[in-house]
This record gives sequence, structure tokens and C-alpha cells, in this order.
Amino acid sequence: MRVRSGVLAAAALFALAAPAVAQKVPGVTDTEIVIGITTPLSGPAAAWGTTGQGAETWAKYVNSQGGVNGRQIRVVMRDDGYNPGRAVANVNELKDQVFAIVGLLGTAVLNANKDIVAEAKIPVVWPFGNPEVFAKQPRDKVAGVFMVYPDYTDEGEFLARQAAALEKAKKVAMFYQNDDYGKGGLEGVKRGAGKAGVSVAAEVSYEVTDRELGTHALKLKESGADAVILYSTVTHAAGVIREMAKVGYRPKIFASFPLGDRHLMFKLLGELWEGAYYDVQGSVPGEPAADRVVEILLKQDPKLKGRESLALAGATAMIAMVEGLKRAGKNPTRENFIAAMNTIKDWSPEGLTGKITWNKDRHHGLNPIRMQRAGKAADASFTTITDYQPFPAHF
Repeated sequence: MRVRSGVLAAAALFALAAPAVAQKVPGVTDTEIVIGITTPLSGPAAAWGTTGQGAETWAKYVNSQGGVNGRQIRVVMRDDGYNPGRAVANVNELKDQVFAIVGLLGTAVLNANKDIVAEAKIPVVWPFGNPEVFAKQPRDKVAGVFMVYPDYTDEGEFLARQAAALEKAKKVAMFYQNDDYGKGGLEGVKRGAGKAGVSVAAEVSYEVTDRELGTHALKLKESGADAVILYSTVTHAAGVIREMAKVGYRPKIFASFPLGDRHLMFKLLGELWEGAYYDVQGSVPGEPAADRVVEILLKQDPKLKGRESLALAGATAMIAMVEGLKRAGKNPTRENFIAAMNTIKDWSPEGLTGKITWNKDRHHGLNPIRMQRAGKAADASFTTITDYQPFPAHF
């Protein structure tokens, strides 16, 4: 009788434990996989929040095609207002509820969350921010990070050298955000200027909360720079360019790739954006690969019209997430998802980027930059100036 009681007790304990075991994979049920996104849906960088909406829209398209290995993707999106503290609160809320985080946005946001995601061992796919945040981490802390993003210092060097090569600039000025994003660019601009024999005539920083940019514009004008290099939000870039125009200052513009949505920039600035040079990290609307994906996005959500470039960036992040889930198989865990992502080699999501390789020793899958130039505001035309630049992976 004791043996029978013991068996029954063990069976009862196993029955109670079984649901707990089933719940060991956060964000995974028999029917769905939950993906977390925290992004600026409000505040001065709200335009960049379109990346989150693009990612969610691609997930809806995948669901309409049957999902991934029999499961639907459900996106839980939180607004962080581009504020690192709010982003930390969001990540702490999401880390035990979702399977992975996609498109974590902002270098300061990445810095604030790098230890949290490492401790939680939650996969972070396609974060938008300076790769140096993770390059400075011990290797074991970035095992779940899968990044495709230009290094701001490499890009800043490239922009300064291009200002000299394309426009014969002798002096450049820098307008930059006073945080990790802008400071990374500034470091690169100084390095590139030194190599190109160009002087940095002014370093004009702003705070994310700044709204009046007239003084900043005057400092840039007084520098006498031939070209101004921008590392800023869309809002602040548009503001300072307008203010420079008001005081009769029309330097050549060279802009970091977060300002590479030409439709948005033309909408904000019209002819003031004509002739601006800017970087992009992948295919853009007006190119075949991008147009195919944009058509799908707009069918799913027509409200993305006019914000195609940023939506495309977010969709690309979700495409990578889906690829990893496919490779992880029908019983995904965070561990086998990470292992699956590490098998990706010379792969491009829907042809939208250069070739990406992730493995256990390389989590910065691509360090991509190519330059374009804005054409006429009337048709939002553009010209591609360079192919992808061969910058090394950083971690």
C-alpha cells in the first residue's frame, strides 16, 4: 500500500509539474510565439518608431501565410519615447513574457539594457544602435544578440572622407546628438577628417529635449564650414536645416543613415533636402528588392504610406527573426533559436541587405553602409553614389 501511495504521490507531483515544464519557454504556446518590441512611438524620435510598426506588419503578413512551424506570431509593443529609463522598464516587463526582443532602438537604449538582456538570456534580434555597445561586452554576454548595423565611428569616418572627395570640402562642421549616438559619429568624423586633410571647424551638440535650434544654426554658419555632417533625429535635422536656411547658410549636407528616409526628409524639408548626401544600410524604396517588400507592407497596413523606408527597416528585422524561428524547428527554445541563428551564413533577408553571417564567434553579422544623394523634391528622386563599404564586423 505504501508503494502504491508513493507511486500515486509521484504521479500527482509529475502532473503538477508538467504544466510548469511546458511554461519554461517564455512567450511560446502551442499556437503562438510572442515577440517583444520597445520603440519610440512618441517623443522627438517618434518617426523612428515606424520600425516597430514595420516589424509588426511583417509578422501579420507571415501569419496570413500560415505562421511559422504551425504557430502565429504575436507582437507586444511598448512605447519608450526614446528614453532609456522607459526602455529599461519596458524590457524588464517583457523579458519573462516574450520569446525574444526585436528592433531595440537607440544607442543609449542599448547601453541601458545590455546587462538586463544578457542576464535574462533573451535573444535580441536586429537592434538599432551602435555595435560598439555590444563589442565592449564579454563574449558570453552577447551570445543572444544578432546585429546588422553600421558602426557609427566607421560611418563618421566615411562621411568626412566623402565630404572631401565628393564636394572638395576643406572644413566640415558637426551637428550631433549629445549622447552615445552622436558622440560615436563625432569620433569617426574627427578620424576621417584627419585622414582626408579636412579640418573640423565646429562641434555643435544638442539635447534630445531641445526645440529651438536657431543658436545651433548660427554656430554652424559662423564656423564657415563647406559641409555639415548630421548625427541627429529626423526632427532635429529638419529643424537645424530650416534654421540654417533662414540665416542664408546652405552648406553641403552629409547625413548619418538614420536620416536616410528620403520621402520623410522631403516631406519635412522640400527643396532644402535636395542634393543632400546620406547613408543607407540596405535596399530602399525605388529599388526592386525594397519595392517587393514595401508592396506587401502597404497591403497589410496602408497607413505606412509615406514612411516606407523606416517600415522596411523594421520589416527586415522581423524577417531575420522569422528565419531563425524556421530553423529552430517545431519546438523552439531560446537556446535552440540562438543555435539556429548561428547557422546563418551569406544570407540576405528578401535581398534587402548585403550578405549576413552569424555564428558563435560573430554576432555583428554585417557592418553595412552605402551612400546616396537626394534628387528633386517633386519626385523624391535619388542617386546611389557608392556600393556597400567593406567595414569589418566588431563582435
